[in-house]
Amino acid sequence: MTEPIEWFTRKFSFDAPLWMCTNIIERLRGTPARLEELTHNLNHDYLIRRDDGKWSIQEQVGHLLDLEELWFARLDDFESSIETLRPTDLQNRKTHEANHNAKELENLLSSFRAERIKLVQRLETYDDVFLSRTALHPRLQTPMRVLDSALFVAEHDDHHLARISELKRLFGIH
Repeated sequence: MTEPIEWFTRKFSFDAPLWMCTNIIERLRGTPARLEELTHNLNHDYLIRRDDGKWSIQEQVGHLLDLEELWFARLDDFESSIETLRPTDLQNRKTHEANHNAKELENLLSSFRAERIKLVQRLETYDDVFLSRTALHPRLQTPMRVLDSALFVAEHDDHHLARISELKRLFGIH
């Protein structure tokens, strides 16, 4: 299997037609269920086990929860017609400092589900005019529509879901 591309080196093409918004929203709505399925009945030792100093499965889950705040804030930016979206902390200090491995997985999952439901509900209120509104993505230095921002979140979700699957394979979990 091909090695996954690191998130920060990945290139994006923001050209999805507006009709794809409902599909993208469904991807976002489905992430909590996919996370729950991937982590269901995993031994705690596997959940908190790191590989080569990188985040554990549980830390991957916590990181997704940590970033919900950013996704909401960027929607605020679009609503305020700000030219450049607020940046993320590229060092992911919030995740590194959160000690997610000391938390209960069920709490992380239920918190993520609750936040994601709010994000999806907010996206569902936007019309095509708003979904087409653009702002500059600070790291990528490219214009991004609200639709593209939602796709970016879905791709970020999938990146971490794939990493969880990769860790499970590495640990011999089927």
